[in-house]
Amino acid sequence: MHVPEGFVGPRTWATAYAACLPLWWWAARRCRRLLASAALPRLAAVSAAAFVLMQLQIPLPGGTTVHPTGLGLLALVAGGWEIFLALSLVLLLQALLLGEGGLTTWPVNALALGLAGGWTAVAVRALLRRRPRLAAAAAGWAGVVAAAAVVAVVLGAQPLLARDAAGAPTAFPLGWRVTLPAVVVPHLLAGVLDAALAAAALPLLAPGERP
Repeated sequence: MHVPEGFVGPRTWATAYAACLPLWWWAARRCRRLLASAALPRLAAVSAAAFVLMQLQIPLPGGTTVHPTGLGLLALVAGGWEIFLALSLVLLLQALLLGEGGLTTWPVNALALGLAGGWTAVAVRALLRRRPRLAAAAAGWAGVVAAAAVVAVVLGAQPLLARDAAGAPTAFPLGWRVTLPAVVVPHLLAGVLDAALAAAALPLLAPGERP
């Protein structure tokens, strides 16, 4: 799910930074009340769990891996802006401490996983709120798939956006015919793990909701 360093060209990562900077500022303003609320410890704990879950690499044929994200868990305790900020921080720490992703690709990963994945998970949970356990599971699965779709689109666009003077790709060389099935299809299955985690954690993280 993480876009590694060097997989996207300067045009892409510079645009991602330009998009993320005002979004981080706006999200921080929207989340000020959370910093003084009783919900902050739960969000911190679940964010830490997401950090750990992303280290659980599941190997796939072809040498690639997938991993759980914790999006479903986060959707149980936070809104879209909180998830965006929390996962942005998680992704930054992973890039700095573990070399997963990268500093240039950090905003790309934040937009894919934190913004697209987070808001999708929150929206799906709200849509299915009358059935809390189903809502939690569907939120986890949909968030993962949405994030994977964004990653696939960004990677597949690189042959068009990052070329040298001779026209050869300077970043990720494969187009959407490869990236969409290669990235999205495995995450249709990987999302089941996030769904199961969220459904199982519902009584603990949202005890007031009947399954």
